[in-house]
Amino acid sequence: MAISLAKLAEHIGAQLHGEGALMISSIATLSRATDGQISFLANTKYRSQLAESSASAVILHPSELPHCHSAALLMENPYVGFAKVAQLLDTTPAAADSIANTAVIASDVQLGNNVAIGAHAVIESGVVLGDDVQIGPGCFVGKNSCIGARSKLWANVTVYHGVTIGQDCLIQSGAVIGSDGFGYANDNGQWIKIPQIGGVVLGDRVEIGASTTIDRGAIDDTVLENGVIIDNQCQIAHNVTMRENCAMAACSVIAGSSTIGRNCTIAGLVGINGHIEIADNVHFTAMSMVTKGISEAGIYSSGIPATTNKQWRRNAVALRNLDSMNQRIKALEKTNP
Repeated sequence: MAISLAKLAEHIGAQLHGEGALMISSIATLSRATDGQISFLANTKYRSQLAESSASAVILHPSELPHCHSAALLMENPYVGFAKVAQLLDTTPAAADSIANTAVIASDVQLGNNVAIGAHAVIESGVVLGDDVQIGPGCFVGKNSCIGARSKLWANVTVYHGVTIGQDCLIQSGAVIGSDGFGYANDNGQWIKIPQIGGVVLGDRVEIGASTTIDRGAIDDTVLENGVIIDNQCQIAHNVTMRENCAMAACSVIAGSSTIGRNCTIAGLVGINGHIEIADNVHFTAMSMVTKGISEAGIYSSGIPATTNKQWRRNAVALRNLDSMNQRIKALEKTNP
């Protein structure tokens, strides 16, 4: 597939600089791009590559045009332009392109138009699949679940019973949606399992990374609202609510019954405690440990950056003595006000 530079400019809302009839077939990095490819510059530290690039065209900010010797698409946010062009030129294959003979589909499943189901997938009774849904090989969709139009499940995704997935969602391989939450009562040392009778509701345009687990609710549902994106190997516990357009990076976890506000970002390896509420527009940097609710928007951090072992040992000794040092300082302040 090849698209003219003029059409690409129109598609992404960019100003065209150069020959609009130039045909573009794919996208590449500045350092690797060749004739017929388009690249982008979204970080000024790569400006040196711009002059040496063999790309036929580059998406960049208007201020970078003096450094560019090729055709260009000019826009305020070149990274967004890159994302839109990458979507247009995407060559990712379908998760499935027909209904395989080996797929096991219950007789009462409701199939929309152009549904594709891969080999050895299992679709249980009461399931509803919307138009253009793709179910990859080896997937399991449990009883009475519903998957909205144009949503895609890659291979070996497990969707338990009573799960609702909205339209235009993308679930990567190995994800588990609707497994039991970690609900138990302790009876004199013996754990008594609490059946998890809630479900999971994913809104529209939700994306779930590979090997991520989203637990079903204990009584009410676990809910991820429209536009939420979750990276690989994350854990979202029962009865969590994530409001619209949250983003969560790899290996982060949210404990049960917490609510994450709109437009929040959670970097990698963040741990969020249960039964707390996070306000809208809160951003956690990597390895933060969130133990209390947060009521004001902003950037929050914890965790200890890596240093030499020698320095870390010194810091650990100082931290261990922090309480006694604090007591001595208070005593000094009393005697020397």
